[in-house]
Amino acid sequence: MNEATAQQHEVLVLGAGYAGLAAAIQLAARTRKRGNLRVTLVNPHDTFTERLRLHMTATGRPTAAMDIPQLLDGTGATFVRGWVTAVDAEAKTVRIDDDRVLHYDTLVYGLGSVTDTAAVPGVDDHAYTLDSPQDAALLADRLTRLDDGASVVVAGSGLTGVEAAAEIAERYPRLQVVLLGRQEPGANLHPKAKAHLDAALARLGVQVRSGAEVVKVLPDGVELADGTGVPAAAVLWTSGTRVPPLAAAAGLTVDERGRVVTDSALRSVSHPDVHAVGDAAAIRQGYGVMHGTCQGGMPTGVHAALSILRLLAGKQPKPFRFGYYHTPVSLGRSDAVVQFTYPDDSPRRIVLTGRRAAKYKETVSAAPWATFARMKKMPASGALWPHGGRHTRIRSTK
Repeated sequence: MNEATAQQHEVLVLGAGYAGLAAAIQLAARTRKRGNLRVTLVNPHDTFTERLRLHMTATGRPTAAMDIPQLLDGTGATFVRGWVTAVDAEAKTVRIDDDRVLHYDTLVYGLGSVTDTAAVPGVDDHAYTLDSPQDAALLADRLTRLDDGASVVVAGSGLTGVEAAAEIAERYPRLQVVLLGRQEPGANLHPKAKAHLDAALARLGVQVRSGAEVVKVLPDGVELADGTGVPAAAVLWTSGTRVPPLAAAAGLTVDERGRVVTDSALRSVSHPDVHAVGDAAAIRQGYGVMHGTCQGGMPTGVHAALSILRLLAGKQPKPFRFGYYHTPVSLGRSDAVVQFTYPDDSPRRIVLTGRRAAKYKETVSAAPWATFARMKKMPASGALWPHGGRHTRIRSTK
């Protein structure tokens, strides 16, 4: 190892989702001419998962293949394909596929959430999920083989469930789609937005059952808490998420959901050389802990990169602040609802519906990859997002 290599600061980024990829590109693009920092990005697959489009993949609609190594080309970042199987926060090492060990000086932990298939019996064995293109493709194959009139249950009435139910119902009008959940679909939207969402689901023939809690998934349906059952030839589970137990196993301080607890600069409160981003992190703002979305995830990745660079320059990192600005919801290919929000994610009166909203949603879904490419050439362009004003300030408890 030569002297230049020995002096390099090793930054390891785990996870090439929206947040992890933003962090890797920012770090590499901002330091590629310096030679004193080496960025390595680890991900199980070499293609980027467009989580915003997985409900489309689940109905067999084609989406673009996005190659991560190709995007990183020219930045100086190294891509390692493999599964992270262990993190040793004391030794500062990460084990990949149980047969390779990588060392880091600084770690960016972006191993985000997946669908919680363990909380309810039978989900892991009998339900489909939308955690990856492969998972979505399995459901797509199943839908093509169902008989006319077969029932498809979408368990979970959050926005992922709503988008999936609408997409399936539009793509396969010969099937009966049932949307089950404890809350009404769109419960947190402005009444105008919710009314449009309800009308769209009704138009598509989606049967909505609110106040329904699934307690067991069976090979041919689901069992509800009230003792009744709903038959189904296929069950899509969109209710609840969990994060990998790697952070907790590594000794990092985590919250009750296993997310890394961070300080205001997105550093682990127990291990400051670890920065957590996206929905792998419990990031507190003035309105509470952030929830995982693309619009918030990418800024956390950029901010972590900027914090690391400030620390390496002998400066203190700045606090991270983010305010939400919209909630776009697909209702098939030609309809949508866009709920504009206050920074704390509460709904404004401003709402887009119909084809204009569908076009807006498509623009949003397509934006991340173009944003990554732009950040590669102009890193500063990624450091612009709504900071939320008074909504994101954390008041002192003194």
